[in-house]
Amino acid sequence: LIDPDVFDVGSGTTSPYDSHFEDLVNVAISKARANINTKRNVARNYLYQGAAYALRARFAAMRDQNLAAARAGKEMRSLLITALEKDKYLRDAYLGLGLYDYLVDTLPTIVKLVRWIIGLPGGSRVKGLQEMEYAAKYGELTSGEAKFYLAKDYSRGNERRYSKSLELFQELERDYPRNELWHLQIGSLEIRTGHPKEGEALYRQVLDETRGKKSEIEQAFHRAAKKALERMHPGESFN
Repeated sequence: LIDPDVFDVGSGTTSPYDSHFEDLVNVAISKARANINTKRNVARNYLYQGAAYALRARFAAMRDQNLAAARAGKEMRSLLITALEKDKYLRDAYLGLGLYDYLVDTLPTIVKLVRWIIGLPGGSRVKGLQEMEYAAKYGELTSGEAKFYLAKDYSRGNERRYSKSLELFQELERDYPRNELWHLQIGSLEIRTGHPKEGEALYRQVLDETRGKKSEIEQAFHRAAKKALERMHPGESFN
C-alpha cells in the first residue's frame, strides 16, 4: 500500500501459500484458454485470462520480481485489449488496462529497467485514472477492486486527491464492513488531512478489534495499527 502509516500485508518474502496461489492462477489461465480454443464465450474468457495474468503480475510485484511482473502485465494488457475488441461492453477489462496505463506512466524506475528488455508498451497516467474510474462505476465483477486501486492512487503524493480517496474508502467500508483495512486507510487519510484524533481513534479501534485474533490477515492488521500508533507516540508501547 502506498501509504506512510499502513503497510502492505504482503512482502518480498515467500509464504507457504505461494505455490497454491500460483496453481490457482494456472488453472484459471488454462481453463480460459481451453474455452477460447473451443470458441466458447470467447470475449469473456479473454477477460478471465487477462484477469488471471493481472493476479500473477500483482503477486510477482509483491515478491519483488519486477521483470516477471512486467511480463505478466504486458500479457494481461494484450488479453484485455483482445477481449474488448470482441465485446466492447466488457467494462471490467478497463480496470486492468487502467492499472497498467497508470503504473507504467508513474513508475519510471521499473519502466527504465524492463521496458527495453521485453518491449513494454507505454502508458498514460490520465488515461489510466479514467479507465479505473469507468470500471469503478460500471464494472460487473471489478467495481470494488477498481474503487480500492483508485483510492490508493488518489492518496499518493503525486495525486494528493485526499478527499476523493477518503470518499472511496468510506464507500468500501460501507460495502465490506468486516474488512479492517478500510479503518486503517481512513485513519491515515484523516491524519494527513488535519484530523489526528479521528485517525488515531480508528487505529486504536483496529488494534482492539484484532487483539488476540488468530488469522494471519487480522494479525497483520494488528501489527500495522500498532506500528502506526507507535509512530504517533514514540516511546509508548501498544499491544
